[in-house]
Amino acid sequence: MKVVIIDDAQLNVTLLQHLVRKLPDCEPVCFTDPVAGLAWCLANDPDLVIVDYMMPQMSGIELVESFRKKDSDVPVLMVTANHETELRHRALQIGVTDFLNKPLDNIEFLARARNMLALRQSHKQLADRASWLAEEVRKATAQIVAREQETIFCLARAAEYRDPETGAHILRMAHYSRHIAQHLGLSTEQQDLLLEAAPMHDIGKVGTPDLILLKPGKLTAEEFSIMKQHAVIGYEVLNASNSSLLKVAAEIAHTHHEKFDGSGYPRGLKGTDIPLFGRIVAVADVFDALTSDRPYKKAWSNEQASQLLREGAGTHFDPACVDAFFADFEEVLKIKSRFVDEEMELRDRTLG
Repeated sequence: MKVVIIDDAQLNVTLLQHLVRKLPDCEPVCFTDPVAGLAWCLANDPDLVIVDYMMPQMSGIELVESFRKKDSDVPVLMVTANHETELRHRALQIGVTDFLNKPLDNIEFLARARNMLALRQSHKQLADRASWLAEEVRKATAQIVAREQETIFCLARAAEYRDPETGAHILRMAHYSRHIAQHLGLSTEQQDLLLEAAPMHDIGKVGTPDLILLKPGKLTAEEFSIMKQHAVIGYEVLNASNSSLLKVAAEIAHTHHEKFDGSGYPRGLKGTDIPLFGRIVAVADVFDALTSDRPYKKAWSNEQASQLLREGAGTHFDPACVDAFFADFEEVLKIKSRFVDEEMELRDRTLG
């Protein structure tokens, strides 16, 4: 442990140094210049500071005041020949831990120094334990989040297996969503949350009859009315959880089919009454649906899909979300090429 000795008299420093060496596992660090001693204390982490009260350039009181601005926990032992009560009160107020009177009593010094070092050791152990506990909590929380993310992806894939859409679709649209969020200036935490929650947008399709979900042709008005219920079903399934992530996923499931002009479903929300994540996912989901092959349609070109998004800005889509989507279209194309349907299906079969 580092014991700093600051006294302008070399004789006193030598005596204190000799006594400190009698303490187990202690290394004295000595200064006759209080300014240099303070600088060392501010730049390092001493375990005990022994300081004289009366010194040139800087008094012990001034030194402790400056040191306490950096560290309030390290014990400070002040050595003084002054017996004034007012001085001691002031010293205690600015952070001196204990006093010793000159001339020093060697036994008393060793006892008090040993007690203060034991206190310092206990404090460091508590701090280390607090850091260890914080790290363990972080690890445990990360494991919970990882399991939660895995569950979400598995549930999303379960919905996709009933749907002509592919597993790659949920990955592409989730990354498109994060891309939009980034260019809207959302925080990294919000971007990551959207990336994790967006794959659940169509989980409500597990409640849609196959006759409607898998129909190759255009749905009748009655069939489309039933299909639209998947937004409500998804919300009810996900919102039943206490998980903050699933609550966000529930909001997305409920609102990603709303339209900016109020003509969407299930509630006919308009403009910014539609939650931001729902407005973002609407753009990402439509672009990927248009540019993907389905049993009932061929994929549109990137140009055709882009034109539809731009034409729909202000009616179907939030114009700000559309602008954010096209802010870096090269990144959109990279996401599109990264998650290819055939590669994802082959990977699934291999893992299966």
